Amino acid sequence: MRVLILLSLIVVGSLMLAGFVTAQEPQQQTPPAVTGPSGPNLDTQGIKRYLLGPGDVIDVRFFGQSDLNTTVAVDSDGNINALPFLETPVLAKCRTEKEVQRDIVAAYSKLINKPQISVRIIERNSRQPATVFGAVRNPSRAQMQRRVRLNELMALSGGFTERAAGTIQILHTEPLMCPEPGEEAEAAPIDGTKIPLHVVRIADLRSGKPEANPVIRPGDYVLVTEAEPVYFTGSVQSTSGIFLRDKLTLGLALAMVGGPRKEAKLSDIRIYRVKPDSPDRDMIRVDYAAIKKGLKPDVLLQPYDVIEVPEANPFGPSRIGSTVLSALTGGLTSAMTTSLPNRVIY
Repeated sequence: MRVLILLSLIVVGSLMLAGFVTAQEPQQQTPPAVTGPSGPNLDTQGIKRYLLGPGDVIDVRFFGQSDLNTTVAVDSDGNINALPFLETPVLAKCRTEKEVQRDIVAAYSKLINKPQISVRIIERNSRQPATVFGAVRNPSRAQMQRRVRLNELMALSGGFTERAAGTIQILHTEPLMCPEPGEEAEAAPIDGTKIPLHVVRIADLRSGKPEANPVIRPGDYVLVTEAEPVYFTGSVQSTSGIFLRDKLTLGLALAMVGGPRKEAKLSDIRIYRVKPDSPDRDMIRVDYAAIKKGLKPDVLLQPYDVIEVPEANPFGPSRIGSTVLSALTGGLTSAMTTSLPNRVIY
């Protein structure tokens, strides 16, 4: 009887000890996803759809046969050649890791009975980053592991600055590695006879036109062009330089500098324009008074224009009244202030 009681106590104690140990073991947790400020970033969002290319490195693991485990790079032809005991290369270019794993399993099935093999990409080196520079807030290089469109790249770069001229130039430097049907794979030719430069208008991108939001390739150079200045002088509210926007007219430019002063002679505005291959300038006379009345079309400005807004003749018909009034009030005020004594109030 005592033996049975002792055995029962031992069994109960063992069960309690096993439960305590199990409770103390740390449970495995799934690591959180890597996210950016507004969701998954460009570097991690497309990993599941990543297509292999030359220079990428994969890790091949054999369950139960660790001596065959290996790490191998995709060669310049897009193949995997250095797998143990395999003489035929495995095609990897433009394929996912799951597709490559399936072919590796099929190849080893001829040598091993029901092989269990895993394939994992550990280095993604086949795609050069795209470079964004020019009139953007954060010039940067973007490593893209999925298909990225222009608007995403602009958002990643912080958007446009006030110096943006209105166009984006996209230069392809490398052939598209895995083109889809209808896509061109050409890059910049060595002889330079045909430069694959794609120009997009910022206004079209903002309005949502599909053709203004192309896919950006790895290795692309994306330049947001900076505006050249035009300069104002004479009878305007603010004599300064402003940046030449897309299709900037004289009327809009005048509004950007605060407009003309009251004494401005709008019928004889002069634009001094640079001559090609010459230090001299052409003078263009513009009747802006007629433009304001709709009698003449507005004038498009060009880079480095100097716009002079002259003052009207102080004794001309348009200013004679203000000139006389200013002289009378100015003289009377001056006489009163110089002849009257000062008084101090305590």
